[in-house]
Amino acid sequence: MDLAHLWFWIVGILFIGYFVLDGFDFGVGMSLPFLAKDDVGRRQIINTIGPVWDLNETWVIVAGACLFAAFPEWYATLFSGFYLALLLIILALILRGVSFEYRHQRDSLRWKAGFDTMIVVGSAVPALLWGVAFANIVQGVPMDAHHNFTGTLLTLLNPYGLLGGLTTLLLFFTHGIYFVALKTDGEVREKARRLATRSGILTVVVAAAFLLWTIVMTADKGAPLLGLTIACAVVAAVALIVSVMANLRGREGWAFADGAVTVAFAVLTLWTALYPFVMPSSTDLAHSLTIENASSTPYTLTIMSWAALVFLPLAMGYQAWTYWVFRRRVSRSRIEKAVAAGAH
Repeated sequence: MDLAHLWFWIVGILFIGYFVLDGFDFGVGMSLPFLAKDDVGRRQIINTIGPVWDLNETWVIVAGACLFAAFPEWYATLFSGFYLALLLIILALILRGVSFEYRHQRDSLRWKAGFDTMIVVGSAVPALLWGVAFANIVQGVPMDAHHNFTGTLLTLLNPYGLLGGLTTLLLFFTHGIYFVALKTDGEVREKARRLATRSGILTVVVAAAFLLWTIVMTADKGAPLLGLTIACAVVAAVALIVSVMANLRGREGWAFADGAVTVAFAVLTLWTALYPFVMPSSTDLAHSLTIENASSTPYTLTIMSWAALVFLPLAMGYQAWTYWVFRRRVSRSRIEKAVAAGAH
């Protein structure tokens, strides 16, 4: 395997890490209106991701930087053609980050309610649009001979793209609720378990339709990794069903772990379906970007490979250590004591 193909898979792994980690952050944010009846409950939910949400979000920065360095042609076409969609994602992430930091700066319920709404919106918009974007990348978009995107934002809002967005929205929502159930106690935990069952069943139906459509579309294109695509889709489907069953039995840890496997293999399904292209053209397949014509020079990829070999394990080790330090449940009683003491 040459370095260009290696970096295609490394970039895929980085996006898998981002969607698994920031995916449940999105789900936790979207769950606020459904699981919390008062400010203490909302603080309990938000505090489950308080120590880790910004660390989870750095994965997309690393993935984008590696995409820029390893595949500059792909980066240029993607970020220029999907400019409005990506701008909406960035604005939503900014709103969410600001809300986490500022909602506790005043005791006004109206103030907090406004920022809570921003958390919900700032979580739902990226959860939807990331799915729309990646579904369109796999399906193919109109491009000219110079690899310029010739469509509009409405071009991306096609049936397959919207189904992909709905799938990621529901996957992240359910994945996040599993995490809330795993990290909280009392009424919030029980509500999360009940809601995860309902959302999980709906997610199974929608995700199955999207994965089946992806397999059929990939087969029609004669993709070289069709067998692997089917295998990844089957693993994702089985893991999703198992996660729902684990949640029904009150095994929050297993439900969350299986949810992570579901997200990882769902993204891997799209990545294997995309190979050997990085951005196929729906106008003329000859206009497509492939791993070969979109990659950087071998020298650049060599330097990147040595840097990744050194720094990627360190980053993953640090993140694993952070999760270990903040592994305890966030109890309602602890939040109530903090409120009584006047702490934020």
